[in-house]
Amino acid sequence: MSERKTITPAHRYRNNDRLIGIGNTFWNTSYEHGVAGIVGDLEDGVFHTPDGHEFVNFTVCSYLDLDTHPKVIDGAVASLRRFGVLDHCIPRTRVQTPVLLELEESLGELFGAMVISAISTAAASTGLLPVIASGHLGNGTRPLMVFDKNAHVSMANAKPSCADETEVVSCGHHDLDFLKDMCRTYERVCYVVDGSDSLGGYAPVHELAELQEKYNLLVFYDDSHSLSAYGERGIGYVRSHSPVLDERTITVATLSKGFGAGGTAILLDGYPEQTRRLIERFAGPLGYSQKMNAAAVGAALASAEIHRTEELTLLQGRLRSNIALFDSLVATEQSDSTYPIRVVPMTDETVIDAAKQVFAAGFYTSPVFFPIVARGTAGLRVMLRAGQSEEQIRRLCAALVRAGARPAAAAPAPGIGGEHLAATTGEGAPDGHA
Repeated sequence: MSERKTITPAHRYRNNDRLIGIGNTFWNTSYEHGVAGIVGDLEDGVFHTPDGHEFVNFTVCSYLDLDTHPKVIDGAVASLRRFGVLDHCIPRTRVQTPVLLELEESLGELFGAMVISAISTAAASTGLLPVIASGHLGNGTRPLMVFDKNAHVSMANAKPSCADETEVVSCGHHDLDFLKDMCRTYERVCYVVDGSDSLGGYAPVHELAELQEKYNLLVFYDDSHSLSAYGERGIGYVRSHSPVLDERTITVATLSKGFGAGGTAILLDGYPEQTRRLIERFAGPLGYSQKMNAAAVGAALASAEIHRTEELTLLQGRLRSNIALFDSLVATEQSDSTYPIRVVPMTDETVIDAAKQVFAAGFYTSPVFFPIVARGTAGLRVMLRAGQSEEQIRRLCAALVRAGARPAAAAPAPGIGGEHLAATTGEGAPDGHA
């Protein structure tokens, strides 16, 4: 009997040996120290664990607290009763109820774009990117697919599928010089990047727009972390700032974070209606029977109506006020930006113990470490929200400083967080980040 073959992986686009081999040690330690795998009941914004511990979750992406808004919850329930089915489980290309069409029309008006819904951003990116790679969503030319080094895993996981259609490379985070060289070398280039990073910061949309105008660069953004929290009517950072909103800019954004509902919106400009049919038929998961259910659609419709009112402006102002208060108390690299995420620097050796100390003080901040972030850049991820009180933020910051965070240069007197900033308006990590 001949010797059976073993397989040596190429690891061209993914390396689970490294990802799991290094990252799982931190995850196991997090579980052992009680700062991961936490289960509790949520009541009035406070979690209660079975052992009696109470804490406020400062690592949740509902930046405007719309996920608990009575109108959003009522919208989900009303939609179930109205349409009479949770999920008519068949591809929408075959048969569909009007539920998704009504949502896409509402969101299309809200964001000023053609909108196609999806169950998640992962499904949207997994489906869309290979279609872009083959030239069928664009001008017909197969582009070089350039993935930003820090592109979210929901996008980065599409690299192997894209590589079966065209060439795929990775570049440094926001490496504009590399992109310019690729644009000079290749007939068409598509850059895949977060419009708003899950670890703080925005894409250089103005500089990318210059490359779009000069070289016809196609940019695929995931702007999930700025939708609702940023811009007039919550249109997000990319649509607020990019001067190129046509077929050269494609954006996906979850409706589960700031929007407070569920599912995802794909935002397209300058494409004909037949593009919708092509995406629904051939963009992988977007053609499956799994789609946004009636409850998620009802919640999203209710949230969209809130986005059309002054209440959204008020919530955005409260969020900006809370961000400013946090920045006045704890120093981070993200300080003085409008971004709602802060990473409080720690070391690999201290980050889990620091999270444990802060949790004991009544606040959850998630320890982030490789492969969530690059080696040597561990920290505690803090997400600011509109519904957090000034007292909660001050107590959290005091706990962070006791756990090793660097205090801001000058702390303000009580009262900086509040309604006086309500009228203000808004202006990345390795493949494993959340």
